[in-house]
Amino acid sequence: MHKKYRLPALLAGSLLATLACAEEGGTGHYMPGSMSSFIDSVPPAPTFLMRLNALHYGGDMGKNIKVPIAGNIVADADVDIDGLGLTMVWRPDITLPENWSYAMGGTIPVIKVDVHARGTAAALNGQPGRELSDSDSGLGDIMLMPLMVAYQVSPDFSSNFRISAYAPTGRYTEGKLANTGKNYWSFEPTLGLMYFGKQNGIEASLFSGITFNTRNKDSDYQTGTQIHFDGTVAQHFPLWGGLAGAGLSAYYYKQVEGDSGSGATLGDFKAKTIGYGPALSYVGKYQSHTISAELKWLHENDTDNRLKGDTLFFKLLSNF
Repeated sequence: MHKKYRLPALLAGSLLATLACAEEGGTGHYMPGSMSSFIDSVPPAPTFLMRLNALHYGGDMGKNIKVPIAGNIVADADVDIDGLGLTMVWRPDITLPENWSYAMGGTIPVIKVDVHARGTAAALNGQPGRELSDSDSGLGDIMLMPLMVAYQVSPDFSSNFRISAYAPTGRYTEGKLANTGKNYWSFEPTLGLMYFGKQNGIEASLFSGITFNTRNKDSDYQTGTQIHFDGTVAQHFPLWGGLAGAGLSAYYYKQVEGDSGSGATLGDFKAKTIGYGPALSYVGKYQSHTISAELKWLHENDTDNRLKGDTLFFKLLSNF
């Protein structure tokens, strides 16, 4: 792969800082599949990067499946989420040991959430309950990334490590089905391993992380610890003066610690999901800027105690 197209990319933008739904609300702070390819690497040289992240997610909990949302117990819930996020990463011009890199960054999300539930707390006793709908839009939970380090093992292989923190900056109201924030902090160390062949254009990337959550004080709900593995295998090839890529992204996401607190009336409620789908990318030059775009669709399968649906991701990145 030609050197000028080895994009010094950045962290994954978290847009799904949304429902307080196993995991309380059926989702966690981390959006499975959001960090899985070369576009999520740590910049190897001094630069400032900006990326626009867009997503659409549509999912449901399935008929007769109950879920805790912001202090409520509902059943048969459908959720649609649209989000835009601005990710910024700064790799300062400082002296580091050979082949090492350090950067910092964060993501500011704006989201719209629509929730429809065809059952309420009465469903706990086998009663049908009434239909409820709710929506909200605005600032989500901001993701901060104060520590991003990378090591170039060889010309084609690199590793990176980062620590993310999700701040409860989104709006949250107990008893409301749709919220733009989750009302608790999450902390997430992540290790990334990436192979990108200069000559053959083959990419094989794997990111593994673990998410620790604090307690939602309003609902007295402690979401258990989650782990996730996200990866991409793709072939990159010259196209239109740049470099295009086509491949497959997939993820495995599992809650390894049960939920707790007086609000966890459904018990451990451990969540799991597996997703996969096609991924397309393109890298090119515009004047003095390196521009990169990525589009992928991920379909969830084999899901427990969590929303199940489809996610459409789009990322547009440039250096400044």
